[in-house]
Amino acid sequence: MLRYAHQQLAPYKRVRRIDFLTELPKTISGKLRHVEQRRLEADRRERGVREAGEFFEEDCPGLKSGG
Repeated sequence: MLRYAHQQLAPYKRVRRIDFLTELPKTISGKLRHVEQRRLEADRRERGVREAGEFFEEDCPGLKSGG
């Protein structure tokens, strides 16, 4: 399915990164805290740390072939 998307979609529409998290930051009422998510992402990028459940387009070499 990712190969099909890579071949059929414009580059700006493709999924470039998938991040599997164990828990999302939420408010007391259960709503997602998007500000907190963006801050955590910025901190991670600033430190250059790559999480265990984080996968980039480059991790799937088969996507490049045939496209």
